[in-house]
Amino acid sequence: MTFQDQLLQGIPETLPHLKPYDASANHAPKRKDILSATEKELALRNALRYFEPKHHATLLPEFKKELDVYGRIYMYRFRPDYEMYARPIEAYPAQSKQAAAIMLMIQNNLDPAVAQHPHELITYGGNGGVFSNWAQYLLTMQYLSEMNDNQTLVMYSGHPMGLFPSHKDAPRVVVTNGMMIPNYSQPDDWEKFNALGVTQYGQMTAGSYMYIGPQGIVHGTTITVLNAFRKIKKAPKGGLFVTSGLGGMSGAQPKAGNISGCITVCAEVNPKAVHTRHSQGWVDEVITDTNALVERVQKAQASKEVVSIAYQGNIVEVWEAFDKHNIHIDIGSDQTSLHNPWAGGYYPMGMTFEEANICMAEEPVRFRESIKSSLIRHAAAINKHTEKGTYFFDYGNAFLLESSRAGADILAENGIDFKYPSYVQDIMGPMCFDYGFGPFRWVCASGKEEDLAKTDEIACNVLEELAQGAPPEIQQQMQDNIQWIKGAQENKLVVGSQARILYADAEGRMKIAQAFNDAIAQGEIGYIILGRDHHDVSGTDSPYRETSNIYDGSRFTADMAIHNVIGDSFRGATWVSIHNGGGVGWGEVINGGFGMVLDGSKDAERRLQSMLFWDVNNGIARRSWARNEGAVFAIKRAMESQPDLKVTLPNNVEDSLFRQ
Repeated sequence: MTFQDQLLQGIPETLPHLKPYDASANHAPKRKDILSATEKELALRNALRYFEPKHHATLLPEFKKELDVYGRIYMYRFRPDYEMYARPIEAYPAQSKQAAAIMLMIQNNLDPAVAQHPHELITYGGNGGVFSNWAQYLLTMQYLSEMNDNQTLVMYSGHPMGLFPSHKDAPRVVVTNGMMIPNYSQPDDWEKFNALGVTQYGQMTAGSYMYIGPQGIVHGTTITVLNAFRKIKKAPKGGLFVTSGLGGMSGAQPKAGNISGCITVCAEVNPKAVHTRHSQGWVDEVITDTNALVERVQKAQASKEVVSIAYQGNIVEVWEAFDKHNIHIDIGSDQTSLHNPWAGGYYPMGMTFEEANICMAEEPVRFRESIKSSLIRHAAAINKHTEKGTYFFDYGNAFLLESSRAGADILAENGIDFKYPSYVQDIMGPMCFDYGFGPFRWVCASGKEEDLAKTDEIACNVLEELAQGAPPEIQQQMQDNIQWIKGAQENKLVVGSQARILYADAEGRMKIAQAFNDAIAQGEIGYIILGRDHHDVSGTDSPYRETSNIYDGSRFTADMAIHNVIGDSFRGATWVSIHNGGGVGWGEVINGGFGMVLDGSKDAERRLQSMLFWDVNNGIARRSWARNEGAVFAIKRAMESQPDLKVTLPNNVEDSLFRQ
């Protein structure tokens, strides 16, 4: 049976052979045993409803074993035999090219070179799923193969609800993930309802099919590191950046450090993750002993070397060893998946990786206490370095939040705020998001390297032209991105699909997209799939990350993200998504995303102009109402460029009135 035939058949009528457990793959840890006996029966009934009754007797004991052993029903038997990767768009059997583009992106998210736990359909972050089980994948790909441009596929937390009549300007797919009733949005609620098979954690770009490998965060991390060094008024060369995590998103950090031109030390406890990033060239060296690490860093500092080092071990060991040997850390952060601390997002001191995974599954109370103890110790070590002049920032992974909950010395003197800022508060918010700059990305649907090179050239030309007339307030952002795109090819950022990312404002995104669409119409390149990270100007309401520099009291509201995805859906997005959860945790954030296919048509031109303008300026309007100076400047500039835009502006109140 051909690849195309397998996609078209969906769930096979004849059961495929059982597959042996592949120990070479990087598997998800066993999930918490949280269901009662009655709920386990319900989970099994829920799983079996995908299959004809004649298969139930065979599948029931198999699925029960998966639930008992792994804490979830993944349906490993139905994992496809074909290789999983993003093929050229023409390879997909589809009546709609838009649907074929979505199939391409789904397969890219599950590519073993891209995905963190590919056999469990998890792309990154420890729990960021594209689907909950393989039946959902098979059925979704079948629906996408069959759909036409007057239908919309509704995705219900990984489950394909079905195809519904719509129209050509409607989204081809509408995705929701984890949209819980608020009172049922605690971490254990995710464990329970995910185990039941009725919801999932889509992370940000995993469940919205827009993940492009660690490149997606390399650029944002590069911008962050460069601006962190600017903040401390020091050139990156010879400076030391210490952090942790080499997973799906955090794996970008050493590459970003190299591009920025500093020394990077990144700790990771999972040997497979270390091997993956080292083999891919995303980190230069691997060291497993703290004494050897100290000597190597001292040498790098003395010679002002640009190098990235993975320490295979616990990050707390690094902070403590560098304190003992008086190694100065210039900037520090953490990018472990602390939004998911009790299920593999963070590992405690005093246990090997294997011991911790066993403890996590079999002794969850002890594991939780070990995590808390490690966080207290972790924060204490960081505090020692900041007293010596280290600039530490929270990377939006909930490090400060979970450390405070563990009882660590992490609160400011007022007992309310944290000692250290979020990187959005200090860097990305006031320097980028308020001005409308965020992670615009595109994928070449042809899969051709030459198409990616051509789009890099097009984007660079557009940015250079825009920079000539850009106001001083955004010149730094423009120049950083021009430098980035010029070095994109040599830095070998592609993992999986032929994709690229850069930070651009609404004008930049629209003009780059228009130039792409024109090039497609002229036959210079194939179709382009536009998207962005949810970590952007307006897609996400997250009080400890994306909206942490909102100070009018509204940072705990989620209106902006909901407005964003609704507006994108009727302005021409090819698919839209809205999620509970993301990089900072289940119940801590609401985030929305989109995908848009450019095919060179006038319809695509009309859609990109309408949708991209809204997608950015929705967020700038909200940020300006919060009295953020950069956003007030940006929205006034947007109103000058678009007469139909009229936004309510804030009036500032004199401080002296409150002192009278």
